[in-house]
Amino acid sequence: MHLAVIFRVTGTLLTVFSFTFLIPALVALIYGEQTINTFVLAFAITLACGLLMWLPLRGNRELRGGDGFLITALFYVGLGLFGAIPLYFAASTDLSFTDAAFESMSGLTTTGATVITGLDDLPRSLLFYRQLLQWFGGMGIIVLAVAIFPMLGIGGMQLYRTESPGPAKDNKLTPRITETAKALWYIYLTLTVLCAAAYWAAGMNLFDAISHSFSTVAIGGFSTHDASIGYFNSTAIESVAIVFMVLSGVNFGLHFLVWRRRNPLHYFRDVELRTYLLVLLLLTAVICSLLLNNPYPNNEHPIRDGIFQTISVATTTGFTTQNFSQWPSVAPVLLLLAAFAGGCAGSTAGGIKIIRVLMIYLQGMREVKRLIHPNGVFPIKLGNTPVADRLVEAVWSFFSVYVFIFLLMVTFVMMAGDLDFTTAFSAVGACLNNLGPGLGDVALNYASLPASVKWTLMITMMLGRLEIFTLLVLLTPAYWRR
Repeated sequence: MHLAVIFRVTGTLLTVFSFTFLIPALVALIYGEQTINTFVLAFAITLACGLLMWLPLRGNRELRGGDGFLITALFYVGLGLFGAIPLYFAASTDLSFTDAAFESMSGLTTTGATVITGLDDLPRSLLFYRQLLQWFGGMGIIVLAVAIFPMLGIGGMQLYRTESPGPAKDNKLTPRITETAKALWYIYLTLTVLCAAAYWAAGMNLFDAISHSFSTVAIGGFSTHDASIGYFNSTAIESVAIVFMVLSGVNFGLHFLVWRRRNPLHYFRDVELRTYLLVLLLLTAVICSLLLNNPYPNNEHPIRDGIFQTISVATTTGFTTQNFSQWPSVAPVLLLLAAFAGGCAGSTAGGIKIIRVLMIYLQGMREVKRLIHPNGVFPIKLGNTPVADRLVEAVWSFFSVYVFIFLLMVTFVMMAGDLDFTTAFSAVGACLNNLGPGLGDVALNYASLPASVKWTLMITMMLGRLEIFTLLVLLTPAYWRR
C-alpha cells in the first residue's frame, strides 16, 4: 500500500470536485443571491485542502491492488464533509454541521433523505446545489474521475471496480477503462438532457426541469419543493418521472449495448430487465388494488398515486406525491420492502439489485429440485447462460452481510436514539437502500433524529452506495498488513 499515492489521488479528486462549487455560484450570480459568497468560500477551502494533499506527495503514481478501496472511502467521506460547507455557512438554512453533513452525504449517495424544511423559500442556488450533488453521485463521480486520470498519469480500474454497483464489476463496456467511463457518462448525460426537456415540455419551468432531471436520472429523490413532485399536481409531469425513473433503473451497460449495436431487441433479451419490469408491474397492481379497496387521506387518484409511488419507491428514487406512510393495510411496508430489491445492477438505483434477488430465487429453486432428485445436476442459468457457483456464493455472501448490517444498524439506532421499531426499521432501510423517505418519525424528514443517529445513518448511506464490502474490507487487519 502506498499511502502517499492514495492521499495524492484523494487530493486530486478533491481539487477537481472543488470546481463544482462554481456552478451553483453562477446560479447565485444569475439570480442575484448572496449565497455566491458561500459557494466561493466552499470552493476556496476545498481547493486549498485538495492542493495541500496533492502537491507535497508527488512521485510514484502507481496504484497497487486494493488501494481503490481506501481512496473510495476517503473520497466519499471527504466529499460528504466538504460538500456540507455551503449548507452549513448559508444563513438561509440555519443547519448544524451534523445536519449539513447529513444533507450532503444524502445527496452524494443519492439517498434523498433530508433534514431541510421550507425548500420553497430557499435560494435557488442552494436548491440547485442539492440537485447537483445527487447528479454527480448518481453515476459515481469516481467513474468520472477515471475518465480524466490518464491525463494525470494515474490508472483507474480499481476505482471503477469499487464504485460501480452489481455482482459482476470486472466487465468493461470497452477495452479501455477510460472509454468505459466516458461511455457511461455520455449515456447518463443524454438521459439527463432528455429528461429535462420532457419535464419542461410537460409544464415545469426551466429551473425546476433541470433540477428534477438531475435527481430523476440519478434516482436520488431530492426536489426543489417540500411537496416533491406532488407540488406540480400534474399527470404529465408524473408520467415523465415514471418513464425516466424506470429507464435509470436499467443497467447502463445494457443501454450502451443497445446504443452501440442500434438494436432495441437487446432490452427484451436481458433476463434481469424482464424480471425488473415484471416486479414493477406486479407490485404496482398489488398497491393499486390495496388503495382502491381501502380509503386513505386525499383519496382522489388511487390509481395515479399507486402507480407513481410504487415506481418511485421500488426504484429507490424517493419522489412523493402522497404521504404513503399513511396508506392503508400493508401498502407502506410492502413498498419499503420492495426498495430492498432496488433496480438493475449497473444502474443508478440502490438496493440489493434485481440480478442478485433473481439468483437467490434460482438457487432456492435448485435446492428444492435437489431434495426431490438428490443425484440430479441442476445448473443455475440466467437465460441460456450458466452461472458459476463462485458467483452464486458471492451473491449469498453479499445478501447475508446486507441483512446482518441492516439488523445491526436497526438495533443500534433504536438504542442510540430511543426510537420506535417502525421509525428505526424504515430509517435504516431507507438509508441502506438509498431510498430516502421512510415511515414513522422519518416519513417527512429526518430533522428530529438525534445527532448520533444521523451520523450512523450517514455511514449506512455509504455502506449502501458502495455495496458494503468496499468499506468492510477496510476493517480487516489483513488489508492493512498488505
